[in-house]
Amino acid sequence: MGRLDGMTAVSTPTHRLVDASGVRTHLVEEGSGPLVIMVHGFPESWYSWRHQLASVAEAGFRAVAIDVRGYGRSSAPLEVDAYGMLAHVADNLGVVEALGEQTAIIVGHDWGSPIAATSALLRPDVFSAVALMSVPYAPPGGRRPTESFARMGGDEEFYINYFQEPGRAEAEIEADVRGWLLGFYVAASGDAIRPADGGTMASLPPGGQLRDRFVVPEALPVWLSDEDVDFYAGEFERTGFRGALNRYRNIDRDWVDLRAWNDQPITVPSLFIGGELDGPTRWGERAIARFPDTLPGCRGSHVLAGCGHWVQQERADEVNRLLVEWLTAL
Repeated sequence: MGRLDGMTAVSTPTHRLVDASGVRTHLVEEGSGPLVIMVHGFPESWYSWRHQLASVAEAGFRAVAIDVRGYGRSSAPLEVDAYGMLAHVADNLGVVEALGEQTAIIVGHDWGSPIAATSALLRPDVFSAVALMSVPYAPPGGRRPTESFARMGGDEEFYINYFQEPGRAEAEIEADVRGWLLGFYVAASGDAIRPADGGTMASLPPGGQLRDRFVVPEALPVWLSDEDVDFYAGEFERTGFRGALNRYRNIDRDWVDLRAWNDQPITVPSLFIGGELDGPTRWGERAIARFPDTLPGCRGSHVLAGCGHWVQQERADEVNRLLVEWLTAL
């Protein structure tokens, strides 16, 4: 499917705003060939794929990293229910159409992983292959998601439940956007330092804040620069966090909306890459074990030793190698 003749395309990233079926979507594009759409997670940006764009383009593909609705320069509706999973699938379909293509390979990380997975589940005729990072595919279960996450938190409040009430997490984060983002990125990475109380950033004690569990080292990890943090902070200082957090506030609605696809496998060719120290990958061990049934087209499942949540940034070279090998073998 990719360019296999050894020739390397010479291109530079291009920023575009496209009308994705009525939704403004900002994207960054590089290269030519079969379309590969990259979908980021929370709290991120198209910029999270900065290390992948050139590698995928050089392998003979049209690499496109989008700002998900609610982020960056893309549309940011005010209503909570505008961020349901079906809306995100529609956005991805709109991007394919706006770029003049009929099909695309879709790649997702963090929240982008279930968005990519659901896109391939609902429209395998359009999304011909799917790569998932950090969050493994797991068909909807029998229990309401907020109930499941409450159980995971135990005596503490799981972070996804903390994000449910509009305005609550926004007040914590927007008081110091750059400081909060830096703390969150480090705390979820393979370079995380355990806080003094022995807890993790995945939950918080009653009445606490997530930032109480952040420990920022004197020197940044090698994969994260001050310039990177500045870029992310600049994006969120402009947009705020309402749109980004509204994705979490739709998990129970998604559970209802997608009930018709309960226990349905994703049949298109797939790939999974997670981090050994990444919370969603560790919590998803049983989901990974079920890939022969839920992802029968899986052509590789990789858990990177010592890696945390931000796999495509923490281990850019290794992820690029695995991703390009998979893409060119499709």
